[in-house]
Amino acid sequence: MRDFRDAKLMAKALRQALADRDVDLSHSDTLEIVARQFGFEQWNILSAKLEQTTASPPAVGIEPPIPIFRIFDVDKAKEFYCGFLGFELDWEHRFGEHFPLYCQVSRSGMILHLSEHSGDASPGARAFVPVKGVRAYQAELTAKDYRYMKPGLQEAPWGLEMEVIDPFNNRVTFCERNDG
Repeated sequence: MRDFRDAKLMAKALRQALADRDVDLSHSDTLEIVARQFGFEQWNILSAKLEQTTASPPAVGIEPPIPIFRIFDVDKAKEFYCGFLGFELDWEHRFGEHFPLYCQVSRSGMILHLSEHSGDASPGARAFVPVKGVRAYQAELTAKDYRYMKPGLQEAPWGLEMEVIDPFNNRVTFCERNDG
């Protein structure tokens, strides 16, 4: 069975079948008839639908970056990111026994890579993270009474921010942006 992607062929076949019966319709008339058969008010609407489904995918697809933070102590990193910030440890990788750790942690769609490898990142990096509910997140962190970090809220011209600093001087700024 044909579908709306065959609409032009259907209009051509309809025009030919009608011409064989001495019924003369223009190509645009048959296009309009086919569009109505598929429940569209006019050919232009069906044509737009055809363009949406036949358009080739973009050649380049860019996704959000994944920051890499340099760490020096696996236990302290896990305590901070998983225990304090509430991230999940997704996976860990080492090239062998007694090799540096490379791992991924995530929370609510945010992904971070943590690395003990000296060439992966410099300590003191920073990530800016747009969030919804920064006040609730700050209250959650404050309630944990983590001895090394008591994050506050700061009003910036672009939104309400909460900055946290990990044990390796990497900074994450969570910002609930102002509307507009």
